[in-house]
Amino acid sequence: MLLPKRVKYRRVMRGRMKGTATRGNTLTYGKFGLQALEPSWITSNQIEAARIAMTRYIKRGGQVWIKIFPDKPVTEKPAETRMGSGKGSPEYWVAVVKPGRVLFEIDGVSEEIAREAMRLASHKLPVKCKFVSREAEEMEG
Repeated sequence: MLLPKRVKYRRVMRGRMKGTATRGNTLTYGKFGLQALEPSWITSNQIEAARIAMTRYIKRGGQVWIKIFPDKPVTEKPAETRMGSGKGSPEYWVAVVKPGRVLFEIDGVSEEIAREAMRLASHKLPVKCKFVSREAEEMEG
């Protein structure tokens, strides 16, 4: 599971996810990628589940890059606790994902295998995703 080694502040505000991704919205490493179409928080468990689904399908062929990192702590108060008494303790870590962000990249496999691996990975994530390829990106741009 991914989580930061150390952070400046233990508890952070929730923030809001407006607009589209301006960074990390193009393919940089691999030939194929998985792009988010909705804004969401993606937990470290979901990232790990998607990574395992992809790597199991490609059977040690090719290479997978994870382009998001869960660096935001989410706090929860204990069950049946009265209001007040401060903010809860950090329970898990999330990556803030905006529409257009490339979540995973893959290379070294054929397009059919990459497409199926990304489809399996997208089922583990809480956002709608689309399969993107470098050829399609170059044609548009």
